[in-house]
Amino acid sequence: MAAGAAMTVLLTGAGTASAAPAAPQPSASVPAAAAGSNSYAGLHTIADLSAQRLTTADLVAAAKYGTGSPIDDPAREKQVLDGVAQQARDLGADPEATVRIFRDQIEANKLVQRALFHRWDADSSRAPTERPDLAEVRKEINRINAALVRSIADSASARPAPYCDGQLIASAAHVRHERQLDALHSIALARSLRSVCGD
Repeated sequence: MAAGAAMTVLLTGAGTASAAPAAPQPSASVPAAAAGSNSYAGLHTIADLSAQRLTTADLVAAAKYGTGSPIDDPAREKQVLDGVAQQARDLGADPEATVRIFRDQIEANKLVQRALFHRWDADSSRAPTERPDLAEVRKEINRINAALVRSIADSASARPAPYCDGQLIASAAHVRHERQLDALHSIALARSLRSVCGD
């Protein structure tokens, strides 16, 4: 909990933030000094993929807004969690840890969607004027999910280590700066990473 609070403060405490990108952007390379540390590089990849996944929340919200489609979609969530658990098994990774991390990913995405719905309800001039194809957005989510499962598997030794919290916070702060996340998406990023460190 303390690490999660520290991450939220770190991610949201730096000046004026710009809006989140409308669609996932290519990942920036890890700095040379960081790339020398496999543990940092692995945690940085998890943080960056989590940020990429969060940008899809904007598209999902735009696809659902005004249609009556609920933000909570238990059937879709179960499908995602069952899928990533099987991918983890196929990689010889821990399916329970993978599912736990992905539950946080899903909750973080819903946090963004709820905030955007509230924003658009309060000011209709800020509501999206185009409706993305949800099926296409979900293809992108599935691509990110698969990469994230692999990164979780690759970081199996780093995630329970005592240095994980500190390196994850540093990784998340770096990603926030790289991707110029606004306050909402920075808070959501911290929420998405809550279960990365630990057994």
